[in-house]
Amino acid sequence: MEALIAKRYVKALAQTSPSLEEDASILSALSQALQEGEVKRFLSSPLVDEGKKASLLLDLLKEAPKHLQNLIRVLAQHKRLTLIPAIYETLASRLQEQKGVYEGVVQSNETLSEETVKQLEESLKRYTGATITLRQGASDLDGLKVTVEDLGVEVNFSKERVKAQLIDFIERSL
Repeated sequence: MEALIAKRYVKALAQTSPSLEEDASILSALSQALQEGEVKRFLSSPLVDEGKKASLLLDLLKEAPKHLQNLIRVLAQHKRLTLIPAIYETLASRLQEQKGVYEGVVQSNETLSEETVKQLEESLKRYTGATITLRQGASDLDGLKVTVEDLGVEVNFSKERVKAQLIDFIERSL
């Protein structure tokens, strides 16, 4: 539900903003600040007046463009300040889609070499037609898992699964 509401705000931002990249960087910083425990509790508290919440955020955004300040006011007015992280994520996805550049995660139980990661990125580029930047993540998986959420791509190579499929193939061949 949050994603649907966030899309509406991103659509409005896209119509009023001269630079969505600048807006994304500001919303990214704001979103990270809102993930802090005390700030998160403050914004989600029903005991605190929405005007005070908006004032706090507007103080943080003194140098921000007017349309972002207006966005904060509208979110406060509709009691949706906690949607700021979802709005940032939606905006970031939209920018990635426009640029054709996506971020993904490659997980393995061992660290992969730079060359291997580059080869995976090139393979995914041929497959999807988009530029994909992969970062490594730790996992206890005995194999390799590549995930690019914004494209809906998930590739999983498990040594155990390949071994089981090879044994099954040999058994059927006999």
